[in-house]
Amino acid sequence: MLAVGVGFWVGRHQQLPLSMDTRTTSERKPLYYHHPMNPKVTSPTPAKDDMGMDYLPVYAEDQRLPEASPQSGKILYYRHPMGAADTSPVPKKDEMGMDYLPVYAGELEISGQTKVSPEKIQKLGVKTATVAKRTLTRSIRALGSIQVDERRIHAVTPKFEGWIQHLYVNATGQAVKRGQPLLEIYSPELMTAQQEYLIAVKGQKALAEGSAQARNTAENLANNAIQRLHYWDIAPAQLKRLQQQGKTLDTLPLLSPVNGVVLEKPAVEGMRFMPGELLFRIADLSTVWLLAEIFEQDIDGVRPGQAVQVHINAYPDKLFSGKVGFIYPTLATETRTVKVRIELPNAEGLLKPGLYGSVMLATQGDKDFHLVVPDSAIIDSGMRQVVLLQRSTGQFEPRAVKLGLQADGYWEVLEGLEAGDEVVTRANFLIDAESNLKSALDSFESPNADAGRATPETTPQSQHGGQ
Repeated sequence: MLAVGVGFWVGRHQQLPLSMDTRTTSERKPLYYHHPMNPKVTSPTPAKDDMGMDYLPVYAEDQRLPEASPQSGKILYYRHPMGAADTSPVPKKDEMGMDYLPVYAGELEISGQTKVSPEKIQKLGVKTATVAKRTLTRSIRALGSIQVDERRIHAVTPKFEGWIQHLYVNATGQAVKRGQPLLEIYSPELMTAQQEYLIAVKGQKALAEGSAQARNTAENLANNAIQRLHYWDIAPAQLKRLQQQGKTLDTLPLLSPVNGVVLEKPAVEGMRFMPGELLFRIADLSTVWLLAEIFEQDIDGVRPGQAVQVHINAYPDKLFSGKVGFIYPTLATETRTVKVRIELPNAEGLLKPGLYGSVMLATQGDKDFHLVVPDSAIIDSGMRQVVLLQRSTGQFEPRAVKLGLQADGYWEVLEGLEAGDEVVTRANFLIDAESNLKSALDSFESPNADAGRATPETTPQSQHGGQ
């Protein structure tokens, strides 16, 4: 009778081939009939379920099992062979004369837990990690664009009126060196200043043998004249040339104040310019800014001087390093972000203004230790977060957890776990899916399930297993 009861379990998973016995179906007598969708619900007579499907007959031949090694170990109790809730501490038979089946130690699954065989664990590649405490360093990511360092922009504006006689640099974007001539200019004011200087120098020489007062006066006039030329940005080399030649220079060059590139060039050859008029705007690009937009919830983790790693879209294989230079004092209400200025060295000139990039900042973190699990241990359904807790080898329990910070590839666990617990970090979704399926089947196969209702073809009969 033990073989009959175990054979029923096999029959609910697959339809076995008909017996090779030469007897016809009409000669065989069914033992009972079971629900087509729920084999635990049975009837001693032909019946239909609530969808009109016929109950399936179960014959003695269908319950034969291939030989299997007998169970060993301590028998905990005996269960009903047809799946009813009735159990017995000693061997007994049901109302149909079938033996109750023994349940051995290690065979019983705890409610809410999933048991997985060692072979399946190896096949799935299940891995676990120990719940432990550690410090967390949060990473902040943001997007931004390369901008010119505003402190390295220089405007070339003359302090006198004049005309542009010749342009040496005649295109926007052209690279220039410090001291390189940009243009040649003619200015009546400049000519007058040169003449005053030459006159003062001649007077100084003439009064070399004069009184001390006369010599001082001549020296002051010469110094004032040369100082005016200095104020007008005339290069020392040109002043030396003026002194050596002893005559005024018709035109004088204006030189680039820095190494950089020309951002703007309003200057046109032959044009007249006035004092203060912009002729060139030059930017030193040896250091540039990246202006990043940091979300308001992350701004507390950003500090001036903090190290930054930058990926530029134009150079996917390169990583640029910089530091936080300034955190702007206002928040953009439309995007709820704060602008952060990041300073990047640009010796190779690869970082061109306007390029887009992504920023990663590692926060300084705190010195507290947090109970954490790896990111991969978390199963997030959208409504709740769950981990699979390994209770023993092959025994897993879904456990709801409350999460805190996320950093360094870990989640902080506020509730649900303790240090030393083992959680699944690989194949946990597969085990969780099997656990959910088992729960659904247990619910489906419960005696109160709708699927348990039978509609006999004739007079209603009491069902086996529905007691």
